[in-house]
Amino acid sequence: MSGTHQGSRDQANPLRQLGLDQLRRRTSVKWREYPDDVLPLWVAEMDVPLAEPVARAITDAVALGDTGYTAGTAYPEALAEFARRRWGWDGLAVERTALVPDVMHGVVEALRLLTGPGDAVVVNCPVYPPFYGFVGYAGRRIVEAPLGDDLRIDLGTLEEAFRAARSGGRPAAYLLCNPHNPTGVLHTVDELTAVAALAGRYGLRVVADEIHAPLVSAGARFVPYLSVPGTERGLSLMSASKGWNLAGLRGGLLVAGPAAAGDVARVPFEVSVGTSHLGVIAHTAAFRDGGDWLDALLTGLDDNRRLLAALLAEHLPTVRYRPGQATYLAWLDCRGLGLGDDPAAVFLDRGRVALNSGLDFGTGGAGHVRLNLATSPELLTEAVRRMATAVT
Repeated sequence: MSGTHQGSRDQANPLRQLGLDQLRRRTSVKWREYPDDVLPLWVAEMDVPLAEPVARAITDAVALGDTGYTAGTAYPEALAEFARRRWGWDGLAVERTALVPDVMHGVVEALRLLTGPGDAVVVNCPVYPPFYGFVGYAGRRIVEAPLGDDLRIDLGTLEEAFRAARSGGRPAAYLLCNPHNPTGVLHTVDELTAVAALAGRYGLRVVADEIHAPLVSAGARFVPYLSVPGTERGLSLMSASKGWNLAGLRGGLLVAGPAAAGDVARVPFEVSVGTSHLGVIAHTAAFRDGGDWLDALLTGLDDNRRLLAALLAEHLPTVRYRPGQATYLAWLDCRGLGLGDDPAAVFLDRGRVALNSGLDFGTGGAGHVRLNLATSPELLTEAVRRMATAVT
């Protein structure tokens, strides 16, 4: 049922509700990292108001003084119901979940459960830059398996990486980004089934970062990694953070396949207790009651993908853009502009537009930028106009 956007007709587009003056009053990193003459289309924050059900849940909690430690299973129950409704997946068992402070700290904990210091973690580059930093923080080492020219998982390259990661017989893990950040690619059932079979053959444990799972375009389908055959020993990290713009209200869930229940049971109390109670309240409300707001957002993101493609075709025709089926991120190949390995620096210096440098995404990122299109059509239009002036 994902991608149906079934409530969007009843809700205003959240991306059209805040003006630049309102956004510049925000104190989060997106709006404070750069001077006021820079348009920030970089970090994964959305230019939207808070979904009303989420705002109400937080306000009610504050009015009650309900700001202590988190308890109960409302969060995984809400996510399990969301998974049934949106993805047709009924395999998310509440008893096989654990609270984690957020998705990336949950990834670190999963890697600590499955591997030892110095062990290898395979990633598909170009990929979300914190994969590199957090894997290093966990005391593990990265083995890259670059995506194919079509920006999809290359199974031959992945097998080579698995073989290298397991050389010497040490444990190893595969950190899967599903949907993929920065490309917005949705992995198919066949692709994920092949990944699971390959991981089983080489004895790697799979940890799937599925934080962008709610953000799927119309007509597309998100496939949870743990829903495909052969993933019984897999782990997944999920959250409402990206779908409802809740990065400042931290709370994630570590979800286990049937044969990985023992791993989740070993998550230390000291980890789960670090989860924000208000964060859990917010994420629960988002999954339980935020569907109509999400549908309206997804429609707005679809509109922005089409708008960005049209703007680039008009103003920067040598920039290659393959609109993704998920996330609110656009991966732009700017090598045709002749701006060198770091075009983001040029767009910032000459155009006063802040984008993410492709260099931070690992092998394959040179000459690329990541653009956050979760903003108003007006700001997106102005950003591309500025980018065009930077290269003329």
